[in-house]
Amino acid sequence: MSLAFLLCILVLLIIAALGAPVAYAIIIASFVYLYAAGQSIGIAGKVLMDGLYQSFILLAVPLFIVAANIMNAGTVSDRLLRFCVAVVGRFRGGLGHVNVMASLVFSGMSGSAVADAAGIGKIIIEMMTKSGHYTRGYAAAITAASATIGPIIPPSIPMVLYALVSNSSIGFLFLAGIFPGLLMGLVLMAMNLWLSYRRNFAVEEPVPLKELPRTTFRAFPALMMPIILLYGIYGGVTTPTEAAAVAAFYALILAAVFYRSLSFKVFYNILVTSARSSAAVGLVIGGALILNYIVASENVPGRVAEALVGLDISPLAFLLLVNLLILLLGCVLDASTIILVIIPLFLPACRELGIDLVHFGVVAIVNCMIGLITPPYGILLFVINAVTRIPLVEIIREIWLFLAVLIFALLLLILFPGITLWLPRLFGYAG
Repeated sequence: MSLAFLLCILVLLIIAALGAPVAYAIIIASFVYLYAAGQSIGIAGKVLMDGLYQSFILLAVPLFIVAANIMNAGTVSDRLLRFCVAVVGRFRGGLGHVNVMASLVFSGMSGSAVADAAGIGKIIIEMMTKSGHYTRGYAAAITAASATIGPIIPPSIPMVLYALVSNSSIGFLFLAGIFPGLLMGLVLMAMNLWLSYRRNFAVEEPVPLKELPRTTFRAFPALMMPIILLYGIYGGVTTPTEAAAVAAFYALILAAVFYRSLSFKVFYNILVTSARSSAAVGLVIGGALILNYIVASENVPGRVAEALVGLDISPLAFLLLVNLLILLLGCVLDASTIILVIIPLFLPACRELGIDLVHFGVVAIVNCMIGLITPPYGILLFVINAVTRIPLVEIIREIWLFLAVLIFALLLLILFPGITLWLPRLFGYAG
């Protein structure tokens, strides 16, 4: 490991510790490396442009962001929420179940945990607190925990980023995320049910069953989005990136024409917000492309793989150790940085140890999502605090049990790869 690389890591850590955005820290540290190694700064521009030009798949990221923002802006979220209330709101801890189910349903549109928490999550928190049956901290905590499901069930922006660094199939990654997402929803509902009986939460007034068909009909067009997305990919109609464009267009038609809930002014604001969100992700991607070039130049992944193989470590032990590391890093780094910068270091070792890259990717992304609610720096905790003004201390006090069951679900995914890989193999995955 060269002096230039050590200097790069040191600068990266110092700038990040000072509170600068991680993307800026990565880019500046990369420039320091190139200068210290006697290489032209222009290499950074070439690596960046080559990486973007060769990665048509990255176009899916802004398209999924636009689709999610359109869904949030129109009445689509309200219709989905009423559907969830009608289905599971009648049980003990009903609004808690609605919270989790809404995340499961909305994840088929957003692909983003932050979009889920800041959008439909804010609405459910208000419903839960106004009912008088739930504390503010509990409502916020289960919202943050359920929002982690968003990027697991397709579409998923983190899976697009993982496909970029691992050359894995986006389609098979999307399929592999369905059962893990459902498992996360199941354990969260189980914990909510247990706490509901333990704390004697009141039962909500149920929606009459005769209203269920009409409520389902109103939400049906929105519920079709993930089905259209997956059919487009596996029916050979679209590529994954084209499917993202179809999802964005479908969301636009749904909100503007079918539900008539989208004005030109609101649509303009959606495009501006989406552009800013895409630019923020793009900065991280750009910095990661340059840093990955540096890491490859130093042969860091190869050395990591050699060291692990030399230790004669088992695949299971490797998965457990790497996931422990990701869980710890998730407390201080955002998911995009971990996926683009940290995870590529372990991919050669996965290949050497015979670990399936689709399984590894889904497990790692689930782990990154758990990091979003891990105190003290979980991003989703701050997002919900910002949109609801519920004190962080109240949210953190209630988050631990939900965090524990999500870690339990993560362990199940590590120990039983079939949960992740059964559906992709059903559609012809040979991994």
